[in-house]
Amino acid sequence: MQTNLSEAAKRLPHADEAERILRSCVHCGFCNATCPTYQELGDELDGPRGRIYLIKQFLEQDTVSEKTQQHLDRCLTCRNCETTCPSGVEYHKLLDIGRDAIEARVPRLLRSGLRAVVPRPALFQALVSTGELLRPVLPVAFRTHLPRSVAPARQRPQATHARRVLMLEGCVQRSLSPNTNAATARVLDRLGISITPIAQAGCCGAVDYHLNAQDTGLERARRNIDAWWPAVEAGAEAIVQTASGCGAFVKEYAYLLRDDPAYAAKAERISALARDIVEVIRAEPLERFEACCDQTLAFHCPCTLQHAQKLGGAVEAVLKRLGFNLTEVPDSHLCCGSAGTYSLTQPVLSRQLRDNKLDALESGHPDVIATANIGCQTHLDGAGRTPVRHWIELVDQALNPGA
Repeated sequence: MQTNLSEAAKRLPHADEAERILRSCVHCGFCNATCPTYQELGDELDGPRGRIYLIKQFLEQDTVSEKTQQHLDRCLTCRNCETTCPSGVEYHKLLDIGRDAIEARVPRLLRSGLRAVVPRPALFQALVSTGELLRPVLPVAFRTHLPRSVAPARQRPQATHARRVLMLEGCVQRSLSPNTNAATARVLDRLGISITPIAQAGCCGAVDYHLNAQDTGLERARRNIDAWWPAVEAGAEAIVQTASGCGAFVKEYAYLLRDDPAYAAKAERISALARDIVEVIRAEPLERFEACCDQTLAFHCPCTLQHAQKLGGAVEAVLKRLGFNLTEVPDSHLCCGSAGTYSLTQPVLSRQLRDNKLDALESGHPDVIATANIGCQTHLDGAGRTPVRHWIELVDQALNPGA
């Protein structure tokens, strides 16, 4: 694709990167075939190719309209298009550059409000608790954002093993599914691995970064690197994430901080150590465990796991090794509509995608739906249909049926 960036666009921090990505696109349109919003809306501008043209137009003509912003906002950033693209277009990087530059022209209050709440666990917990108290009188649209039930966190084992990993505790997961990380600690303990707690580590930075407060997101990344660094130097073998959205972002620290002389090398080390929990568990001798798993599962593979981290099929393989019965899920590559804060910023389209996904997941009549990301879990479970849980909790339950 030929480009002719405006003088204003050339002065943007990542102008060269944007131009490189634009030029890699060959207009083939294969991306639209797997884009959830294009399939739902049938509008060229609500597919990756159309959005690329809109960003190109903005960078060349230095003009932005409400229509441009609307079509970019509707993108889920599911990265399905990247999996499909034969030219290797790094669409999500271009989208971040375009959204950030446009947001500087037209800031929005909802996104600022979300950035103020979501990355702060104590404040988020207070809002969730208030929502639970008011649940009987809340409109349905609000109730669907609350968990149907919250399983309390069971006790974590003491750190006694020579093998040590770190774990990103996450932001909203502490309130919406506090037992997920506790279950992870118990499963890892059975495998002879202990978690070293790092209280100073906080939000991964993805919420701020993808809501167009990129400097704030990068500052959170730097704080996490500083918090983890002593334990990394002491020999921690991995930094584990149980939310695939967080994991995808931590794995990009190296790219995002590549031009920071103080953090580039450290960020590269951190990204190299970042592991989704399935990457740790699948390398262990699971066959020696006797798992009690009589439920039939449908697994929803989050976009951040299959398209961003390229781990599609990994969780399903682990669950099958442990003896779980998994159903087939049609169109398993499509997004559920959660997409971070998308269910709040695009509620109508998000619900349509959620219902489509649940229809697919329930087609095999599972007892429970498993997933690997707290956003997907809460979004799907909020429909009040088949229960949805994190897969690691189901593994913990199967390994400790009487606990």
